[in-house]
Amino acid sequence: MEKLNYATLEKSGYTGYILKDAPEKVLQFGEGNFLRAFVDYWFDVSNERVGWNGKCCLVQPIAPGLAKLINEQEGLYTLYLRGTENGQKVDRKRVISSVSRCLNPYEKADFNAMMEVAVSDELEYVVSNTTEAGIVYDPACELHDEPASSFPGKLTQVLYKRYQAGKSGLVILSCELIDNNGKELLKCVNQYIDQWGLEDGFRAYVNEKCTFCSTLVDRIVPGRIRDAAEVARLEAENGYTDPLTDVGEVFGVWNIEGPAWLEEKLPFKAAGLNCPVVPDVTPYKKRKVRILNGAHTGFVLGAYLGGYDIVRDCMFDDAVRGFMNKMLYDEVIPTLPLDKDDLMNFAAAVQDRFNNPFVNHELLSISLNSTSKWRARNMPSFLEYIDLKGQLPVCLTMSFAAYIAFFSNDIQELNEKGLVCRRPKGNTYTCSDDRWALEFYWEHRADSVEDLVHAVMTNEQMWGQDLTKVPGFEAATVANLKMIREQGAIAAYASCL
Repeated sequence: MEKLNYATLEKSGYTGYILKDAPEKVLQFGEGNFLRAFVDYWFDVSNERVGWNGKCCLVQPIAPGLAKLINEQEGLYTLYLRGTENGQKVDRKRVISSVSRCLNPYEKADFNAMMEVAVSDELEYVVSNTTEAGIVYDPACELHDEPASSFPGKLTQVLYKRYQAGKSGLVILSCELIDNNGKELLKCVNQYIDQWGLEDGFRAYVNEKCTFCSTLVDRIVPGRIRDAAEVARLEAENGYTDPLTDVGEVFGVWNIEGPAWLEEKLPFKAAGLNCPVVPDVTPYKKRKVRILNGAHTGFVLGAYLGGYDIVRDCMFDDAVRGFMNKMLYDEVIPTLPLDKDDLMNFAAAVQDRFNNPFVNHELLSISLNSTSKWRARNMPSFLEYIDLKGQLPVCLTMSFAAYIAFFSNDIQELNEKGLVCRRPKGNTYTCSDDRWALEFYWEHRADSVEDLVHAVMTNEQMWGQDLTKVPGFEAATVANLKMIREQGAIAAYASCL
């Protein structure tokens, strides 16, 4: 069977949208699964819906990468968006044609090609996702390197070349999972301007003519189809092989921090896509952390003790699902500073996302580093609810007891892999967290419920404060932990409803 390319696709009888030729309007640093299921998808849909008529030229951020394979397929790849919408199973296939080619700048010809794109009149955007470690200033980089080893170094080279050619400024959209990703990238570029002794005119160009946007991305991208039988079935259906096949969840939102004019310049609003331009992404990050991530940390530890192994199965348990929804709608959403309809819609999508029939998201994997996660994701909602309502939030209070229960349930041993506990149904499990946190629970393994709760709540290394000073919290946690141990976590969750 032939590999996917334009000729093969035509022979296969594919009837979906395809755009073969268009100017390269995007220079994209990163060619992995996430960007191809996220950014390149948005631009592809924009081509179809509003005639944006643009292509993305991809660049490998590091030497080993997918350039050869992408170019063999002429930029084409198959994307499956899978999940649940309004309780209904969704499995959508789309061949993405928004990618023109992929460059490996560690090869001389491709480095030169990258610089040719840099000075193109058609270029409008730079997009990046070079992992959390990608936006770093490396003083070893020099202007004459071909290329600079760091991504900010490469971007500075690209922008300097464009400035020297007298071309217009660009919009830079950073997708790396760090706070203020656009601002941090601009900071690195300015450091290279200083280090390389570049002229003041270029500094003004970068800081005044270019627009560096911090963005918040939200789409789960499993990326690969690992089941050989399913791969064979899809190849037979499609009439081609595609080693670049990508898989993402149906849900997706891209919050872009930028000036008001950018929303009209980008094609996404006109295409009806969930990519709003906002003056500040911080509230949207808070929304994601408090609702999506907070839901995970809030219910999975007790659900695991209650016998569940993957997120999807929890959504079919009335007690667990009800507990999660009450926590989100009654206790978390009232503390958030965004439009309530927006928050309600985001929370409603969480249940669909957790009920994804194509993703087996293991509770034990979510439990990693739960001490810092509860502090970052759940404690702010907990404390702000108390400030707002003057009383303890029932579900968040129970989730704290479930956290303690998970790390203290019939402790067996502490080894190099973590703290080994025993589940009520009999099997052992290993808690993974900061070593000091695991050692704390090991040292307190023989404590009474009262002594354990007091020790946890007064551990300021864990929480940054003494939680026993929150009125009624210690007594409630003692009662909740006893209920979890005596009646089971699911019954404890049900008691909150």
